Amino acid sequence: MTEVSEEEFLYKLLEVVHKLSNIAKTQAYRLNKKWDEYFKPLNEKPHVVREIPLVKDKFLNEIDYRIEVLKNVEQAIVDGFHSIKSILKTIYGQYFDSELFRKDFSGEDQIILKYLVAKEILGNLIQYNKMDHESVPIKYNIVARNYTLLKIKGQSDQEILDSLNKLNIKDINLTNLNEFMEKVKADGIIEIKKKGKNNFYELKKELELTKEGKLQYKALLAPLVDWPTLFWRSFYNIRELNVTPEETIPYYDFLIKILTKSATQGFSPTHYVFKNLVKYYEKIKEKSK
Repeated sequence: MTEVSEEEFLYKLLEVVHKLSNIAKTQAYRLNKKWDEYFKPLNEKPHVVREIPLVKDKFLNEIDYRIEVLKNVEQAIVDGFHSIKSILKTIYGQYFDSELFRKDFSGEDQIILKYLVAKEILGNLIQYNKMDHESVPIKYNIVARNYTLLKIKGQSDQEILDSLNKLNIKDINLTNLNEFMEKVKADGIIEIKKKGKNNFYELKKELELTKEGKLQYKALLAPLVDWPTLFWRSFYNIRELNVTPEETIPYYDFLIKILTKSATQGFSPTHYVFKNLVKYYEKIKEKSK
């Protein structure tokens, strides 16, 4: 990997901040627009990602301004998590109990949608699912996490319990897991069999909407359900910062430790990088006094 000078790194950082500034602006607008079109009667506003104002010359030449912008990016990163959470909480806490939902979707589609939305969001965003266990009722989370394996070969109760432990969901044991799975069975989604002493679960009904339900879903709900994955994969991707600085750069070891994290996509590494880049430039500012 080619080494970059202090100046080259600063320009690379500016490019990334500019990219994130554009994503924050366009994705916040997109979420607000789709929200107003459909969810506004339920909840006035989602939590939106703040804007990241950026004056390029000031960022390059004024360390105080650079630190201010980097702090703003760090806060916008946290906003993204809360945006996704506000979508899930509105869907599962309000929308699925609303007249709006019952008006727009048949009874058959209503059952499927509660599982489908969890699969589309939590199934795609395993990192997010490790951080938020409260927004989606556990039976939908279980199916979202295990859907593919339930479909292909089935899962034992212990295998499902192990998958939940990987999500840091620790307060479920085999007894109450089986209670949750009985509820999933009652919805017609799975079959329960016995294999020795263990319960074994297989998918009975795929998460397919009716023809009319698909059209309604695509027009009304899909833009809001797709938003978290699209946002996560674009905003929490700063691999351009996975560069090697020259050893002459101030606080070389600290910077190397920060930038190594940028090789991994997701909320936690992205937040770590910007939180510590603030500290990095604060150290440089302190040194220059």
